[in-house]
Amino acid sequence: MDTIALKRLYTLFVMEVRTRRVHILGVTAHPTAAWTSQQARQLLWAISERASQFRFLIRDRDAKFTAVFDTVFASEAITVVKIPPRSPNCNPHAERFVRSVREEYTDRVLLLDRGHAEKILRDYARHFNDHRPHQGRNQLAPNDDPEATPRPHTRIQRRHAVTGLINEYRNAG
Repeated sequence: MDTIALKRLYTLFVMEVRTRRVHILGVTAHPTAAWTSQQARQLLWAISERASQFRFLIRDRDAKFTAVFDTVFASEAITVVKIPPRSPNCNPHAERFVRSVREEYTDRVLLLDRGHAEKILRDYARHFNDHRPHQGRNQLAPNDDPEATPRPHTRIQRRHAVTGLINEYRNAG
């Protein structure tokens, strides 16, 4: 994504495929191998108690994902799987998230700088995880409990999300 000053920004994110939950790890103008490895460490620290639930990390072959990056996940018994070169169809969930972010967010907002982009992306990830329905999850959002039975409500309340670009609807009480 680009800022209004025509600076290119890069986002590192991880998606839990089973639930479609997205974690925005960081935004930077200059991604390096050291930066990606540090973001991986911080992710594992943030999900420390849940890290044992993950068996695989699927990633592309970008040079910024070095052996150190892979070792961070291997230390938690997570196997790193590299997709074949130039094969976006091998990582469809991540590709779909990128498309959603572009269509619903970056194509509609003028980004000021890295901090602004990160704030908006984290807000979008919160919307994506808490409210956005997914066909692969029977129209449930990633953080929805699949065992919960919806209660009938009569009033619906609207809330603006992601700087007013998206409306979220929930039961009013």
